[in-house]
Amino acid sequence: MGILVATTNKHKLREIRHILKGIRVQGLLDCARSKLGTRVKEDGKTFEENAVKKAKSIRLKIGQIAIADDSGLMVDCLGGRPGVRSARFASPPTPRNLCTKLLKTMDERRGAKFVCVIAVKYPSGRVRTVKGVCRGKIIHEMRGKHGFGYDPVFVPSGYRKTFAEMAPAMKNRLSHRARALRKLEKILK
Repeated sequence: MGILVATTNKHKLREIRHILKGIRVQGLLDCARSKLGTRVKEDGKTFEENAVKKAKSIRLKIGQIAIADDSGLMVDCLGGRPGVRSARFASPPTPRNLCTKLLKTMDERRGAKFVCVIAVKYPSGRVRTVKGVCRGKIIHEMRGKHGFGYDPVFVPSGYRKTFAEMAPAMKNRLSHRARALRKLEKILK
């Protein structure tokens, strides 16, 4: 079985391939243009809306499943922001810029969660979604060299290391995306 992931994000694709071992995973950069839809404007108000919109935009070969995710960081003291705008919270959206702006914006309440919603589009056109959440806290400075996005400032509940300090295999067991992908594996079987 193979699936097409509606992403050009190499970091995200690497995580998905690592977690979905045994399933052939292609990203948009691996595919012929005939499979692709147009670039999708992520203007939904929820992760679910954006994930479904991206999944529906992909034109598929007969028999192939497509998945698309939308994910981000929701910070308690910011009323859930940056949320669906996580990747566009700072410009340019480098980990340093994203984390620096986040840390300057926050107060002393540090609770946060990463959320990932994956939409699955079947060849029939039917779409289902799964959701993964990883609670944790935002620390006061960036630490670590792995991962991407807000990983250098996010420590998952029950741990002392940021996602960026963890080995990729450890992060891929704990993350919001890993939790959503485990649910995805169940529905694909």
